[in-house]
Amino acid sequence: MIEINLIPDVKQELIKARMVRSAVVSGAIITTIIALAIVAVLAIYVFGVQTVRNAVADSSIKDGSTKLASVQDLSKILTIQNQLTKINALNDAKPIDSRSFDMLQAIIPPAPNQVQVSTLKIDTATQTVTLDGQTPSYPSLEAFKKTIAAANVRYKDTSGAQIDVPLASDLSLTNVSYGEDASGAKVLRFTVSFTYATELFASTITNPTIVLINGGNVTDSYLGIPKSIFVDRATDAGVTN
Repeated sequence: MIEINLIPDVKQELIKARMVRSAVVSGAIITTIIALAIVAVLAIYVFGVQTVRNAVADSSIKDGSTKLASVQDLSKILTIQNQLTKINALNDAKPIDSRSFDMLQAIIPPAPNQVQVSTLKIDTATQTVTLDGQTPSYPSLEAFKKTIAAANVRYKDTSGAQIDVPLASDLSLTNVSYGEDASGAKVLRFTVSFTYATELFASTITNPTIVLINGGNVTDSYLGIPKSIFVDRATDAGVTN
């Protein structure tokens, strides 16, 4: 059987082009319809569902505000609650001043270089210890000063490693003068001040001890401090250095 193609090649190409065009247009129309449908759904969600949800949320907020406004002494309750949330932080920042007794036990040298304390002041704002006292002689005073300089605060960090930090820095000796104690004996009065290590009174440090470079130490078993180291300040004898 013999077939004769009566349609020219140009005509065939034109028909194919039209078919392709129709397919493209149809695809574009379908894509546009789908896009419009998606936009419509999003518009319904944004302007419909979201609007309803916002209205419900606003209504809940207004109801909650009304209930809170009706609570008596609300501002005081909120103030107390806010203060309660800060208790732990304040407690952690609170210095443990009782460790000053450990410090005294460590830094006061034994006889014959005994030292007696009149006043002890701890300024946590400047981390300064100021100590007024008296001692029999200049060698005793020098021994006291060197003992302070030789003291370290020893503690363990979170990993269990032992750490030593100097107890005192910026050590100064002032107001040195002769005086008479309660018994009439001549003594050497003085004022010692120094900047103490943060670890000494820090509540975050557990069970620190004060050790001396020369081997002296203070632990929990040496907490008792003799009452004889605390005396009234000697009167002025009129001789200064």
